[in-house]
Amino acid sequence: MSAPTATPARARSRARVGWAGWFAVLAVALVLSCAAGVAIGSADLSLGTVVRSVAGRLGIGSGTDLLTTHIVVDLRLPRVLAAALVGAGLALCGTVLQSLTGNPLADPYLLGMSGAASFGAVLAITAGAGTIGALGLSAVSAGAFVAAVAGLLLVFLIATGRSGVLSPGRLILGGIAVGQFCAALTSAVVLLGDRELAQRVLQWTLGSVAGVRWSGLGPMLVVVAITAVVVAAHARVLDSFAFGERAAASLGTHVERSRWVLYGVASLCTAALVAQAGVIGFVGLVVPHAARMLVGPLHSRLLPVVALVGALLLVWADIAARTVMAGRELPISVVTAIVGVPVFVVLLRRRGARG
Repeated sequence: MSAPTATPARARSRARVGWAGWFAVLAVALVLSCAAGVAIGSADLSLGTVVRSVAGRLGIGSGTDLLTTHIVVDLRLPRVLAAALVGAGLALCGTVLQSLTGNPLADPYLLGMSGAASFGAVLAITAGAGTIGALGLSAVSAGAFVAAVAGLLLVFLIATGRSGVLSPGRLILGGIAVGQFCAALTSAVVLLGDRELAQRVLQWTLGSVAGVRWSGLGPMLVVVAITAVVVAAHARVLDSFAFGERAAASLGTHVERSRWVLYGVASLCTAALVAQAGVIGFVGLVVPHAARMLVGPLHSRLLPVVALVGALLLVWADIAARTVMAGRELPISVVTAIVGVPVFVVLLRRRGARG
């Protein structure tokens, strides 16, 4: 007598359990990783000390001494939370752009925003950085954000052309053109400047969350939260794009409107994150592929896992960046590239073997 086959209901139930299991494991791992990120540093602290410091700042318990509280609450905690937010945001934006363009190599910087943001940062550094407004944002962050948005608008203008239709092919080409043009302008400004300018520009372009404080964390949290909500609301729309534009339209998707909304929110999120943390590569490229291997391609399950994996990756990349070399801190994009390239090669080999 043959063994009973699984019903579709049972298969769906197992899939839900698998997704819920991964989500729970990753969520717990992220909380523990953030705690480890606050504890680990040039002066290692115990988790108990971390908890007492945070509780003391909140008015609970006796707390710790002022220096320890300052290290934990004012320096390390916002840095770790910023790494988690940047990782989650870049991973979500990479997932959206890969789905919309049908390009597995798409990442958050596909539309030339890294080049435009770098040019804006260079201009701000050249002019002399200060603080902007009540939020305490640096002039470098403000210049990078404004330039990234301006570059994005130019890319959209190139992509739509006279027809007013947002073509993915023209969008990618426009992003490459604008990014290369801004990169050339950045190089020209750096070459005309002094060594100090070149060093500051290099540090910014390689990415870091070391300078993020509570004043900059709030806007970052709002941007990533809005992006997550909008993208999650369009999960079925992103699923429909997997079958092509015509299939998406036949399934009731308003293709052009959905494109504008999703490209817009992903691009603005990337611009805001680049303005705060610089250019951090491989997160938005590798994480979506890794998450699909865990939970499959359905975006209702994929997007939460993508955000958690991206946050985990960047929290540990930041920990490695400040602990691998004694007395020195590596740029965080160096760590993500060292980790991301081998992982990406493995993913490509596995996908090729399955094909």
